[in-house]
Amino acid sequence: MDITLDKKSNTQASIKINLKEEDYQPQIEEKVKEYRKKANLKGFRPGKVPPAIIKKMYGKGIKVEEINQLISQSLPKYIKDQDLNLVGEPLPNYENAENIDWENQKDFEFTYDVGFVNEFEYDVSDKLKITKYKLQLGDKEIDETIENLREQFNDTENVDVVGEGDIVNGKVIGNDIENETSIDLKQLDEKQSKVFIGAKKGDDVVFDIRETHPEDSEVATLLAKTPEEVAEVKGEFTFNIESILHRKPGELNQEFFDKVFGKDAVKTEEEFREKVKETMQENYDRETDNLLMLDIRNTLVDNTEFEIPEEFLKRWLLEKNEGNITQEQIDKEFEDYVRDLRWNLIVNKISEDKEIKVEHDDVKEKAREMIEAQLGQSGLLGQLGDNLDPFVDNYLQGENGNNYMQVFNQARTEKIFDFIKENATLEEKKITVDDFKEEVDKRQ
Repeated sequence: MDITLDKKSNTQASIKINLKEEDYQPQIEEKVKEYRKKANLKGFRPGKVPPAIIKKMYGKGIKVEEINQLISQSLPKYIKDQDLNLVGEPLPNYENAENIDWENQKDFEFTYDVGFVNEFEYDVSDKLKITKYKLQLGDKEIDETIENLREQFNDTENVDVVGEGDIVNGKVIGNDIENETSIDLKQLDEKQSKVFIGAKKGDDVVFDIRETHPEDSEVATLLAKTPEEVAEVKGEFTFNIESILHRKPGELNQEFFDKVFGKDAVKTEEEFREKVKETMQENYDRETDNLLMLDIRNTLVDNTEFEIPEEFLKRWLLEKNEGNITQEQIDKEFEDYVRDLRWNLIVNKISEDKEIKVEHDDVKEKAREMIEAQLGQSGLLGQLGDNLDPFVDNYLQGENGNNYMQVFNQARTEKIFDFIKENATLEEKKITVDDFKEEVDKRQ
């Protein structure tokens, strides 16, 4: 077998594989022997069918199978031996393949186009300077968050007159339909909520159902029907008010503290305020760290120079996603794709150069963190206690291994970011919440 590399440019080449009969014939003979053992033809004892008959019946198929098997083993080995850092996958020359005479041809030539990147250098040292923002929380942000929590964990009371943001309970009537339901004025726009404001218990309020509830799904919920059943429903309906619930911001008492942070986590307004500040700071620290990682990524991508085989990549994307993507879509999204590719190549090189490893325990720990965060929000984490391992194992085994690889990649990326942060120069800059939001907007 003869394999050669024909470079077309700094980043594109063709790999030619020339096969002679002696390269694949031994494999064919072995396969014929296997077929003889299994063949059961009338007039011949089992295992005694002559090789010539086997070749006549199955020869072409065996030949195609063995040559393809030989190529599928030889091509990756050659790429590895040549230390080619491929992007995408080898693309076969279909024109050559279509002209093959499998019945009579003995020597074969197969051509594969490849795209690759050459060796490149990246700078992860104290010369790499990145701004690390540190958010300064003021009383304004803390006060706003506490007010939002009081609205979220509100109390309700029955009132006699509808006011802004109230919930009206009663019966909706119209189009030969009657249904006991509720309307939350917070979900209506200002104009439509005014139709109800000032009404009293027992009043009938006339409203246009499509102005208050424009979507079929909303009308269906209001009338206890399916979206298909209400597709043509429109016009004026009457709402007979039976009761009115008025929301009151939650009182800053122990019951409220327990709702927000769990039983007896805080016991005074001062402790509550400090806990809110601490939680906000943790959340903002995560956001600033996310921005830091984005800035690290962008800085390395912008300042690490190497050539990408763009022409090959566009062809590969089109062929790989045949029928699912157009050339126009590829051209439109290509710049973003190339940036992602550049980042992945840099990450892979850092991981290889610095021998950054991810062990199974790292994957389990990362999955545990993710599940704890999800269950913590729903209040289920405390109920599980020390019985979280089965959830972690089930998650990692799900989706045919895709979940495991996704968590593996997250854990590896975090380790690489940790390496970069340890070696780069992070210049801390204190910033207000509003200014930080502006920084985030600039990068979108």
